[in-house]
Order: sequence, then C-alpha cells, then structure tokens
Amino acid sequence: MGIMMLKNEKSLKIIIVGCGKVGMTLAERLSQEKHDVTIIDTNPDTVQKATTFFDVMGVTGNGASFAIQEEAGIKKADLIIAVTASDELNLLCCTIAQKVGECAAIARVRNPDYSDELSYLRKQLGLSLIINPELETAKEMSRLLRLPNAISINSFAKGHVELVKFKLPDDNILVGKQIKDVGASNMGVLICGIESEGTLDIPDGSNVFKAGDLISFIATPINSNKFFKHIGMKTKHVKDCMIVGGGKTSYYLSKQLSEMNISVKLIEKDKDNCEFLCTLLPQTLIINGDGADESLLFEEGIKETGSFIPLTGLDEENILLTLFAKKHSKAKVITKINRGTFNDVIDSLDVGSVIYPRYMSAETIIKYVRGMQNSIGSNIETLYHIFENRAEAIEFEITEESYVTGKPLMELNLKTDLLIACINRKGKIIIPRGNDTIMPGDTVVIITAHTGFKDVRDILK
Repeated sequence: MGIMMLKNEKSLKIIIVGCGKVGMTLAERLSQEKHDVTIIDTNPDTVQKATTFFDVMGVTGNGASFAIQEEAGIKKADLIIAVTASDELNLLCCTIAQKVGECAAIARVRNPDYSDELSYLRKQLGLSLIINPELETAKEMSRLLRLPNAISINSFAKGHVELVKFKLPDDNILVGKQIKDVGASNMGVLICGIESEGTLDIPDGSNVFKAGDLISFIATPINSNKFFKHIGMKTKHVKDCMIVGGGKTSYYLSKQLSEMNISVKLIEKDKDNCEFLCTLLPQTLIINGDGADESLLFEEGIKETGSFIPLTGLDEENILLTLFAKKHSKAKVITKINRGTFNDVIDSLDVGSVIYPRYMSAETIIKYVRGMQNSIGSNIETLYHIFENRAEAIEFEITEESYVTGKPLMELNLKTDLLIACINRKGKIIIPRGNDTIMPGDTVVIITAHTGFKDVRDILK
C-alpha cells in the first residue's frame, strides 16, 4: 500500500499493537504530534501505564482478534502498527486489519529467518512498511566502525551524504578557531551543530571551537574522510571486532562486518546458540564463554582489538563492559542501550558511541506517518532526532514547484534555528551557499531545532 496523501494539518487515527519499548516510544512520540492514538496490549498494567503517562486510549486484549481491533476503532483507523514480541503475530495483526478496514499497516519483523524475505512479505501482504530494529542497529554500528572517530553517523540521500558527530580532542588544530577560518566549506563540509557544556548551537561562521565540543558536520563519505585527515584525526576503519552476546543484532552485525573484511570474534555463553551461530556465520570465530569474565576477555585479546561491542540483553552489563574496554584498550567502543532512562548519567560516562534501537524504529515510523500527512509537493525521505532529541534532521523530496523552489536561498524568509544543510541533485551533492536554489527533483536535508515539520515549506517563517 502506498503513502496516503492527506491534508497537512489532519491528525491521523493510529492503532499500536504491543506496548514494549518501541510501542511505548511510539505512543509517546505520536501523541506528542497530536495524533489520535489507541494502544492494544494483553497486559492490563501496561495499558494502564500508557494511558496514564500519554494522551492515548487503551484496549486490553489480543491485537490479532477482530473483536479487539474493532473495539480499538480499526474501521476508522488510518494506520495500524504491530510491534509485539512475535513476528508472526505482528503480520497477522496487519493482515486482519487490512481485511476489516482500509488502513495502512506497519509490522515489526525481527527473525533472521525472514531477513531475506522482507520485500516479498511486504508486497504479498500489502504492508506499507516492515521494520527490523536489530538489522538497522547493525547497519548503524557497521557505519561507525568505518569511521572510528565518529560518535554517530546518520545517512541521507541513499548513503551519498552523512551527518557525522565527533568529540574535539584537547590538542586538535581546530581548538580556538572560528568556523569561517577552518575552510571546511572548501572541502565540501558544512558544520551544522556544536554541543558545548549542555548547550546546542546551530552555528554560523563566527562560532569558536573549544576542546571537548561535540561537533556535527554534513558531507559525502569521501569528504568526511578528507576533513578528518585535514584536522589530524584517524580515518581508517577498524580491522577487527570483538562482540559479546549472540543475539539477533550480533548475527546481523557479524554478517555485515565479514562482508567489510573486518574479522569478527563473537563470545556467547550458551553452547547450543554457539553451535547454531557457527552454521550461520562460517567466517566468524565463535567462542563459547562468559563475555563478562575479565580473564576470558584478556585471553581473547581485548587489549589489542580494534573495536569492542557488547550486545547482551542488559544495559548495565553493556555499559560496564564498554567501560572495561575503554580502560584496558584503545578500541572503538559502541554501547547499545535498550531503555530510555538515566540518559544524563549515560551521557556523563565515556562509553563511546551510544545506540538506542527503539528510537531508530520509532523514527522510521514517524517519518512514514508525517509522509501520510504531507502536502503533495514534498515527501519525507529520511528523519532523525539528533542532538539528544533537541533537533531534527529531515530529508525532503521536492516533487513540484513551490514557494521555496527556484529562488536563491538568501532570499528565502527562513525560520530561526534552521539550516539548509545539503541539496542532492540527481546524485550530485551540493553543500549550499546563499546563491544556490532548491529545484523540483532535488532532495534537501534540513537541520532544525523545530519539531514536527511535514513539508519543506515548513522551513519558511
């Protein structure tokens, strides 16, 4: 089913089946965006919690039941999102919903057995979208291992351009310089965010770099490498990786890293799972042992490894293992966090790149929801919440002429706290200046401290 084009201001009636971490995040975000949200879950306490904390309605029961869906209002719904713990139940929920109503449908499907069949399933079942959080998490991690100095990398224009964040070392040549004196624009690089001492600036040329700043820039992958080399920072991707835990994300990540010619050592304490992974991942060295055992980590070479990624089911264990690796090695570390609490504590720890899979899933779905609301003139291609959710990076596809097309950017009456960061014109990446224009057929990346943009014309005052 394609994107349904509705009036820009129309709120949607959305049903969410399953109120785990992703379901709760969606209930919060979509209700904040003023949609009419109803959640379905078999656990009455979970339903009560969601309806108490968020502006949503709740129904207790099996989301695949016609009667329960009818009680939730499926016949008038615009969208159903099934994110229970069961892939099969999610697909069944969506199938039943489409038989009863005329809504769009999104299912979460996580099992590696289905990973090569997602496109087929989506087409055959008429789904608008299938999301796989573990697969997307693995893709994000593999991007970070390609550019070890990056804390985060967000991809736009089908991978042709990236928003990269890094921490400025004390002795770097940028310290004390103004943006305009660095010459980043001459390298096809646009500095688009500086986080310093808890504050966020969407900067102009006068901002001065300070040691410890978190700097975000947008550029092509090639120009990202050139910029890091220019400022004296490491650019070569890691050669090996140690992973602790043998779950779905570990499987997807190991497979991707092997394809990148990065050697992988995976530690898993369940013997049966080790044997299963050995058949699925012939190029990965699978070790049966407790990844939280210090002596085992030393024995397997944690001091020499190029990267270390704990992927256990416990946030606390992931954080402790990351801190241990930071203390005993120079490895690039990535920490996966499932819960969304204690963010200020996590931010104060030196745990490398932090990835929240539930936010990645939520952003994919919110992008689709905003696309359903769009005017016909532009569609949202990509959406990220960035700078600790204080800003958004949105990529719009420009499908027709409007108030923002054909005019030099300097003549547009833009909102404050907003940056036109990149124009993709048929594969040519333009880091825009005042004389550049937006044209139909382009995709445009906007960085903004505002939230809720649904159309490119929202950039205007």
